[in-house]
Amino acid sequence: MRNRAPNPADSLLSMNPSLRGKLDQLAERHAEVTALLAEPSTQGDQTRFRELSQEYAQLEPLVSRLADYREAETAIDTARELLSDPEMKELAADEIATAQARRDALEPELLQLLVPADPNDQRNIYLEVRAGTGGAEAALFAGDLLRMYLRYAESNRWRHEIISASDGDLGGYKEVVVRISGDDVYARLKFESGAHRVQRVPETESQGRVHTSACTVAILPEADEVDEVQIDAGDLRVDTYRASGAGGQHVNKTDSAVRITHLPSGIVVECQDERSQHKNRARAMALLKARLMSDAAAAQAAERSESRRLQVGSGDRSERIRTYNFPQNRLTDHRINLTLYKLDEIMLGGLDQVLEPLRQEHQAEELAAMTST
Repeated sequence: MRNRAPNPADSLLSMNPSLRGKLDQLAERHAEVTALLAEPSTQGDQTRFRELSQEYAQLEPLVSRLADYREAETAIDTARELLSDPEMKELAADEIATAQARRDALEPELLQLLVPADPNDQRNIYLEVRAGTGGAEAALFAGDLLRMYLRYAESNRWRHEIISASDGDLGGYKEVVVRISGDDVYARLKFESGAHRVQRVPETESQGRVHTSACTVAILPEADEVDEVQIDAGDLRVDTYRASGAGGQHVNKTDSAVRITHLPSGIVVECQDERSQHKNRARAMALLKARLMSDAAAAQAAERSESRRLQVGSGDRSERIRTYNFPQNRLTDHRINLTLYKLDEIMLGGLDQVLEPLRQEHQAEELAAMTST
């Protein structure tokens, strides 16, 4: 497309050469991958064919939208050339308005497709909730958080299973680990890792004073295959013990619960949900791999950036990300200065009104980073 002077009606992509250049590069890569897939040598190598097919599938939606976008731009340019003709001016103006509307509708789709996909987005997760400062009230809040997440999971038709749990003295949980599986689980919940603070009057408070407690939440993407995380059997200490909690007489008679310690990292995982020691060991190993994978991703992220406001996928538990103020029915997400007076709805599982702004902010930051490089 030929160069022309900027116009006030131009779009972000028209005026931003960095973003436009990246789109052009991806379109060229799409053409290259298409050609490679047609080569006999590629078709004879199943691993390479599968990898290129996956890359093609990721690029195809973007390239299709880009073609539509370019078509709209061409229509705008063509119509602008007719504005100087008095007989065609009105028709040209209508065509420009129609093409600009089409282009402007395509732009947010293109920008979203331009942001690199998180390789963990389609993974299932392990949700960990742990009571922090606040004693029994923190444990009760941990139980409230878990119910909030499980209601949200149910609204998305996700499945869940409790891997391990330690009950609080007055209810709730000192800590609880739940596996959640389904479509886009990590993509939706990955921004939840961090410290969650609650401000409310505890049930045990006789004078009606507001107390502040805290819990930590970690969202760990599940490893798909055994070979994704290499674990040396010599680095493990495996202990068995009698499970506690619900389960009937069987729980007290057999050492079915499993605790695995990864000696190099000091990570300890346990599972007591199943009556079979073999099943508990398998689930504990899967959780260990998820934690090791999350720690490795966090280390890589730290190398890239010492401070990342959204803490995406890092499992960082030191940053206070959100405050739940029950007397004011207020939720505040401190990372994006979002305040909603809908805490009652959110605690019933209405999390999308919090998660969607976080996703949009993350997308904006990714685009900003792309334009600065």
